[in-house]
Amino acid sequence: MTSRSRHPGDETTGQAVPGTASAEFLRSEPGARPRALLLSAGLVSAGAVALAAGALMPVVRGGSPGFTAAPLLVVLALAPAAAVLYALVSGRPGLTAGLVLGLTALAPGRLLLDLQLLADGSLAARPELFLADRLLAMPQAGPGLWPLVAGHLLTLAAGAFAAGTARDEAELAGELDGRRRWRLLGPVLGVAGGVGLLLAPFGSGNAYLLAKNAFEGPTVAMAGYLLLAALLPLTVLVAVSSPSAGVGKGGFAGAGLAALAVGVPPVVAGLVVDRLSVAPGSVVVTIAGLALAGLAFTRFDVAEADEAVTGDLAGEARLPGLFWWRLATGGLALLAAGAAAAGALAPVLKANGPTPAPETPARWLLLGAAVVLAVPALFVFVPRLSAFARGVVAATWAGVVLAGAAVLSAALSVTEDKAVDPALFGVDLPVPLPDKVGYSAGAGVTWTFIALVLAALAALAAVITGVVERDDSDEETDETRVSGTVLTPVVAAAVLAIAAFGTPVFGAPGYAAPGLWSNFGAASWGLLGALAVVLGLYALVPRSRPVAAAAALAGAALVLGLRAAELPLVGSEYEGSSAGAGFWLALGGAVVTLVAAGMAVAGSRRAG
Repeated sequence: MTSRSRHPGDETTGQAVPGTASAEFLRSEPGARPRALLLSAGLVSAGAVALAAGALMPVVRGGSPGFTAAPLLVVLALAPAAAVLYALVSGRPGLTAGLVLGLTALAPGRLLLDLQLLADGSLAARPELFLADRLLAMPQAGPGLWPLVAGHLLTLAAGAFAAGTARDEAELAGELDGRRRWRLLGPVLGVAGGVGLLLAPFGSGNAYLLAKNAFEGPTVAMAGYLLLAALLPLTVLVAVSSPSAGVGKGGFAGAGLAALAVGVPPVVAGLVVDRLSVAPGSVVVTIAGLALAGLAFTRFDVAEADEAVTGDLAGEARLPGLFWWRLATGGLALLAAGAAAAGALAPVLKANGPTPAPETPARWLLLGAAVVLAVPALFVFVPRLSAFARGVVAATWAGVVLAGAAVLSAALSVTEDKAVDPALFGVDLPVPLPDKVGYSAGAGVTWTFIALVLAALAALAAVITGVVERDDSDEETDETRVSGTVLTPVVAAAVLAIAAFGTPVFGAPGYAAPGLWSNFGAASWGLLGALAVVLGLYALVPRSRPVAAAAALAGAALVLGLRAAELPLVGSEYEGSSAGAGFWLALGGAVVTLVAAGMAVAGSRRAG
């Protein structure tokens, strides 16, 4: 909450001395539910004690951690509870509630990571808790696992009691005002941390502890990492949108502290455990967690240009202006398109033996996605067309997700059963191994993954640029919305889009197309992601200004057109292929979407 949204007489209640970072972090906010807040703080504290106790006991019977991690784990467990209690006793209900909710949001993913020790501890990549020194088959869970589980469950329960206070604080604050410049760094850090969670937590030369990314790991741990990677940026986005500065800062700090609890132990393990090494994934998570916690010490709303800001250096700080945000949007989109093109042209698979490696037909779809993203990205640098092109980029990045998931799915399906040479991990065998056969991931997989990351960052930059465009506008905010007649084709296009992404674009003998209702696999995540982006754009159209709505609809039409283009780009590689229902549905959805975009522009001209 900002000073402009407080009630008269409340500004000085409980405030610390201005001009310091701690004053910004602990700025008082009126309104709370004392009993519920006290209970949530107590549950978080009990959960922290349980997590610390679990770190002091063996989590696998007969097993031990790879290094003396107990002191580190105890600090990581107790620090968030200490922050919650300090905010509570200092009379900062919004900050307290935000901290609890930030911790609660990441608790389900952390719980699943610990439950992997129960499902099969031999496959868990948790050297801070357990590191095998021999081959083990389904080791039994130790007494330390149950306090860890209880700690996460108590943290989840705490969030239920803190939610009411956060809602009250938001209602008391009113609408979000001010220039949200420092807040806008949060989503960037959230996405970066989410990407880091999907990478391998450390490098390994230990035969009993293989370094795998989230998609290659065991099922329960994979679900945990995917949930964390999704909830971290989502939590930050919720904190960004909160009208209460205290809740927003608390959300940032809580999510950052929870991210540190996941990212720091693998970094330390890579530094001190023999045959382990530090990997970029955990480093990114750690840096993102530290930065998110650090953002809680900044002003969330920068004063307007005509307001005097004194005694607060954070209020004088300025993030890059509109030119630089547009440069970042266009630059990231072009880099993503270039990486996608490299992923399409580079070998996706490499053979471990004399057998030649096959190529996936999905690479041509990825090349098409690169073109669809690169063309509007070029126009982001043209001042007169930048706003419209930015809106298109905010949609067409989903094409990289659609095609990239198909490419990665093809690579995973071939390499998941590849042979591993134990000699590479320091294991001596009495007889030499025969020549290895099979395939492994090629450079195309690496470039495709980089393209996915850059595309997500480009989309985030496009959204932030839109916010900055509104903040920097010298004119009064245009409250004009699209005509209600646009709603009919938008709803029709949404129905067609759901059907288009849920049914096959083409069919061929012996080919089982990935889908949303059947044959759900890795490629289906790309379908689901692209559909979510398209439906999200449709949902925003009724609340958008005409030009912004037209840009979003044009981008959605391009994504649907890319879906239809699977028939010539991918289907042509299969003998006997023919158009499926998904092709006609995607084509029809693209046409209807373009009609809606034209209606939005026409309405804008009539209004002018």
